[in-house]
Amino acid sequence: MAAELTAHELIAEHRPTLDQALEAIRTRAYWSPHPEHPKAYGENGSLDMAAGKAAFDALLGTRLDLGQPGTDDWVGGEVSPYGIELGVEYPHVDVDVLLPAMKAGQKAWRDAGAEVRAVVCLEILKRISDRTHEFAHAVMHTSGQAFMMAFQAGGPHAQDRGLEAVAYAYVEQVRTPDTAEWTKPQGKRDPLALNKQFTPVPRGIALLIGCNTFPTWNGYPGLFASLATGNAVLVKPHPRAVLPLALTVQVARQVLGEAGFDPNLVALAAERPGEGIAKALATRPEIRIIDYTGSTAFGDWLEANARQAEVYTEKAGVNTVLVDSAANYKGMLANLAFSLSLYSGQMCTTPQNLLIPRDGIRTDEGPKTFDEVVADLARAVDGLLGDDARANALLGAIVNPDVKSRLEAAAGLGEVALASREITNPEFPGAVVRSPVIVKLDGAKPDDEAAYMSECFGPVSFAVAMDSTADAVELLRRTIREKGAMTVGAYTTDEEVEQAVQEVCLEEAAQLSLNLTGGVYVNQTAAFSDFHGSGGNPAANAALCDGAFVANRFRVVEVRREA
Repeated sequence: MAAELTAHELIAEHRPTLDQALEAIRTRAYWSPHPEHPKAYGENGSLDMAAGKAAFDALLGTRLDLGQPGTDDWVGGEVSPYGIELGVEYPHVDVDVLLPAMKAGQKAWRDAGAEVRAVVCLEILKRISDRTHEFAHAVMHTSGQAFMMAFQAGGPHAQDRGLEAVAYAYVEQVRTPDTAEWTKPQGKRDPLALNKQFTPVPRGIALLIGCNTFPTWNGYPGLFASLATGNAVLVKPHPRAVLPLALTVQVARQVLGEAGFDPNLVALAAERPGEGIAKALATRPEIRIIDYTGSTAFGDWLEANARQAEVYTEKAGVNTVLVDSAANYKGMLANLAFSLSLYSGQMCTTPQNLLIPRDGIRTDEGPKTFDEVVADLARAVDGLLGDDARANALLGAIVNPDVKSRLEAAAGLGEVALASREITNPEFPGAVVRSPVIVKLDGAKPDDEAAYMSECFGPVSFAVAMDSTADAVELLRRTIREKGAMTVGAYTTDEEVEQAVQEVCLEEAAQLSLNLTGGVYVNQTAAFSDFHGSGGNPAANAALCDGAFVANRFRVVEVRREA
């Protein structure tokens, strides 16, 4: 195919954005080129709200032909958590045909250099951004997120994470110069002189194993980190959340072709129901990089068995909030209530365990007993979700039956401080919508430990009574060390307690948020500024994004010649 996008044009258009991204990861200040408000779209070729919904509706019941080699069947079967059958069919591939075709395009992609690869990636992101409204519906109806969350987290925030990965990839690749003149004096003899050439070379084909809950937000960092460092990328979506990543592959293949590169540098591997192709793909010798978000069990399996690949995993942890004292009691309750409710707790960053001294806490409203704190938090959640329309907008839908089962079983683990209630979504009667449950447990009882030391993914939180704040700090340490944590929160007015919690998080490598009472929540992270995970505790072996996340996706090969 003749190139329609020249490198010069792409650099002219996207280099300023790349430079801003490089500055943002250096300063860690707020920045985003992707608008968060739905009304910001509809000009310069982007789809507005109505056009995006129409584009999504037009996809339903169709066959998404990506033009990939090796297509041997068509597969589908996604059902929205809101009760709609999507009916989209995707290519099923013969990997023995597809993988060699993917590898064939890597030489030209490698030789293009870091800057060209970066701006091609930015063009892919721009075209995805133009279709944000369409992607939002695709994310909503595969993940169960409410529309506004699907729009923001699945759209601009995911695109930010992809751009962030490109920026880190570029930094690491240009750290070494393309060429160097090397001269070593030899006294009276002629100096030794060499011309040296340094080329970043890709590891091979990367495998992205997508997740059900955040297919784009969790998928884009690995996809763009691998692509920007010269690797081809095979995208294996979660069977319940194929559409957002299939559309991503469609856009990437189109841009690569127009820029004069092989579209097969990015391909989709959808699977038949129950086929389970991830293990077979992950251990193939052609697969040299793996990105995975999901259960601890399969993440551990990948780390143990995909020995030929660099494996980046985000698994599961037990996120903890330690409550010692509060300078703004109402603000603390409101902040926690929102954190527990957002997307029905179906985020890897949602707090699960709330560690509270059984003798109570000091607050700006006077002392509060353990029971009072828990009852007040339950009322805050009830108040937040009391209106069904607002509840639906915050909770979204339960993503799969396993989450519903865990929610229902949690009520039998201890004294229920806040019962989960069923909420009807008038627009989508088939949606399973449930408010959070809060269960009281005793940190001193061995029988309760099995519950609070296990991840209970979904809208389930445990208020754990502790003998003291010191005991809570030690349980926090043990939880991070043994189970991992994507996030940690703490509320205290005591400087010594704050230092003790901070020291635990530094020693055990967990990201900490202190005394959040406003519009920033422990389960939210901002691209270009916050690190998502640390890579230093069992919850994840990588952070999104840092230099370590991209640097081992390529190696530098040197060619020396005598001058």
